[in-house]
Amino acid sequence: MSGAAEGGGDFELAERAHAALRAAGGTLAVAESLTGGLLAAALVDVPGASTTFRGSVTAYATELKASVLGVDEGLLAVRGPVHPLVARQMAEGVRRLLGATYGLATTGVAGPDPQDGQPVGTVYLGFAGPGGTLVSSPRLSGERATIRRMAVTAALELFVGRPWPDSGRSRDLHRTETC
Repeated sequence: MSGAAEGGGDFELAERAHAALRAAGGTLAVAESLTGGLLAAALVDVPGASTTFRGSVTAYATELKASVLGVDEGLLAVRGPVHPLVARQMAEGVRRLLGATYGLATTGVAGPDPQDGQPVGTVYLGFAGPGGTLVSSPRLSGERATIRRMAVTAALELFVGRPWPDSGRSRDLHRTETC
């Protein structure tokens, strides 16, 4: 079974993401922790993805978030890897590292146990682009695999649900949603 079939609407969302990128003349790079490569897999499932998808970094280990993506080590030491500013810095870092117009990042706790005081289902999604940054924090529930799949869907929805093309205004928004 393909990743698209397992993720339900993820294939359609990924197609929409690529269409928006083509229309804007942009590219996308992703940084993943919680989703461990599932987001990149959903994006490359779409034929022609190579025209808009630059690549991905799976920084599962906390120290890689700092050394590869440039997440502030002090932030990681004080707040841990599951924090809205970490998601934001991951998105900004992968955008810069891979030379993409936009960066999208996932971090969170899929379970089965809480991590660094954060309950299972805590998820932060970061988005960075020329018009600013955005962090979303959907509250997810279910088993580990379900939370990871839902995080991919939420990341794709965050990406396709934003206005195209960038208005040029800088934004820094944090929103919380319950799923």
